[in-house]
Amino acid sequence: MATRRNVKDEPDTTEPEGIEEKKPEQVNLSVPPSILAKLLFFTFAMLGAPLGTYYISNAFLFTGNSTVAAALAAVMANVILAAYVIVAMREDMPAKEEDERKEKKSQ
Repeated sequence: MATRRNVKDEPDTTEPEGIEEKKPEQVNLSVPPSILAKLLFFTFAMLGAPLGTYYISNAFLFTGNSTVAAALAAVMANVILAAYVIVAMREDMPAKEEDERKEKKSQ
């Protein structure tokens, strides 16, 4: 049968004595407001555009044909996703061009 040890009476050997704990440095993870605004815009667009497309097309364009309305909503979701990728790529291009200029100047 196993015996039970009282851990509170024994010294703590996990931390060596005499060494002070270093506090972690605070990292600034601030995101520019323009990026947050774009992210929020595309988030709401991904929620609203396909749903709105489905209900509007089901009610007015293809009355009662929910399959075509759903396909149109899926196309709209892909359009929003492609637009987000294009905006993100265009936002990143000036940084790449600036890095290339710095490399050319250093050579």
